[in-house]
Amino acid sequence: MTLLTVRAASERLGVAYSTLKRWVHTGHVRTTLTEGGHHRVSEAEIERLLARQQPEQRRGHAAADDESLEGLSARNRLHGFIDEVRIDGLLAQVRLRVGDQSLTAVITADAVRALKLRRGDDALAIVKSTEVMIAKPRRSESTSRPRKRLQSR
Repeated sequence: MTLLTVRAASERLGVAYSTLKRWVHTGHVRTTLTEGGHHRVSEAEIERLLARQQPEQRRGHAAADDESLEGLSARNRLHGFIDEVRIDGLLAQVRLRVGDQSLTAVITADAVRALKLRRGDDALAIVKSTEVMIAKPRRSESTSRPRKRLQSR
């Protein structure tokens, strides 16, 4: 796991050093403390923050994603990325980040395994009446981003 200084991470994220430092101190950014008490930001955390910063790029895939689901009657589709997956027995809890908001769906553990849902994956929350379903958008080889292993805490 590669760790970056806060200054290097702020450059990668395209934000001011003072802004990232404030995010660290308010708990919006997960860091690792060195023995000397300095904050270090992991590559996985930078990827998570970049995904949150770029919702307009994700929306560019919305039309293609909707085409792959054209046979579905539900029209309320929220595009986001998976923030957390917890499996306990037969059920799983999937937390989806949609912009600044978080949406949680309880689905079967089999569905999580079949869809291969992982933290950081793009996903759709499909809302129909009182139900929320989770789907993975179909992507072509050229538009898919490389998968990086994320370390869980």
